[in-house]
Amino acid sequence: MAGITAAMVKELREMTGAGPLDCKKALEENDGDLQKAAEYLREKGIAKAQKKLGKGRTMNEGVVEVYQHFNKRLAVIVEVNCETDFVANTDQFQSFAKDVALHISSMRPHYVKREDVPADKLEYERNLQLRAEDLEGKPENIKEKIVEGRLDKWFKDIVLMEQEFLKDDSKTIAQLLEETVAAIGESVQISRFSVFALGEDDEDAGEEE
Repeated sequence: MAGITAAMVKELREMTGAGPLDCKKALEENDGDLQKAAEYLREKGIAKAQKKLGKGRTMNEGVVEVYQHFNKRLAVIVEVNCETDFVANTDQFQSFAKDVALHISSMRPHYVKREDVPADKLEYERNLQLRAEDLEGKPENIKEKIVEGRLDKWFKDIVLMEQEFLKDDSKTIAQLLEETVAAIGESVQISRFSVFALGEDDEDAGEEE
C-alpha cells in the first residue's frame, strides 16, 4: 500500500469536500490513487453529503423529537432540521432523530458542536490542564501538544458531534449525520437539545440551546 501523506489527504479534501478521516480511508482503500479515491467517496455519497452540510442551505423543516426513559426520570428534547417537509416525514430522517435523542439520553453531551463551548469554559479547562502536575518541567511545545490532546478528549466527552455513536462506536455522531445526508439527499442539522433529569439542574443534566 502506498504511504498516505497529509498532503494527499488535503488534496483529496479539496477535490471532494469530504472529511479528513474519510479521505484517508479512501486513499488507503485505493492504494493512494487520488482519482480512484475521489470516485470511491462519490460512490459512497460522502463527498456529496459534505458539500450539502453547512453551505447556507435553508433548513426550516424537521422534527422536535422527544425521548423519555422508561421510569420517567429523564427526558430529552432535540430539534433536528432538514430542507423539506417531505424528508422530515420519511422513516430514515425520523429514525435518525430518534437515534440522536436516545444517544443524548445515555451519553449526556452539553453542546452540539465544539464551536458552541463558551470561551470562558474552554479557557478554564485549558488552564487546568496546563497546571497538571505531570506537565511540570516539560518544554512548552511538548506541554502544548499534550494539552491539545487532552482538550480533544474533553471535547469528545461534552460535544455531541464528536461522541462515538451509542449504537455503533465505529462512527461518531458527525459521521452518522454525514451518512444520513448522503442517503436522503438534502441537508440535515442537529440544532439544539435539552436534557431533563429528575433532581438535576440544567448544567448537571446537560443542555445546549
